[in-house]
Amino acid sequence: MPNLIVVTRDGTERVVAGEAGLSVMEVIRDNGFDELLALCGGSCSCATCHVHVDPEFAAKLPKMGPDEDDLLDSSSDRDETSRLSCQIQFTSALDGLRVRIAAED
Repeated sequence: MPNLIVVTRDGTERVVAGEAGLSVMEVIRDNGFDELLALCGGSCSCATCHVHVDPEFAAKLPKMGPDEDDLLDSSSDRDETSRLSCQIQFTSALDGLRVRIAAED
């Protein structure tokens, strides 16, 4: 199983194993990170699964769609590394991906 590195809001870093084929949001949620709310359950209709992706992995991620882009505009913590974790499929090519859970809006 590929590994995902998750950094919480307080800076705690944890490496978790994730099942390929799940979204990054599902991997985070399934590993007990309560601060990633993911209120819409992954349907790209809120921004509560906002994460900051390590720039090293930016080229490996699918291009951001217009819905994701619009939702991220509502976040005061958005930057060039912002993504909705529900929109990133976790694959073995993303082994070692590091994400930081965004500040709560």
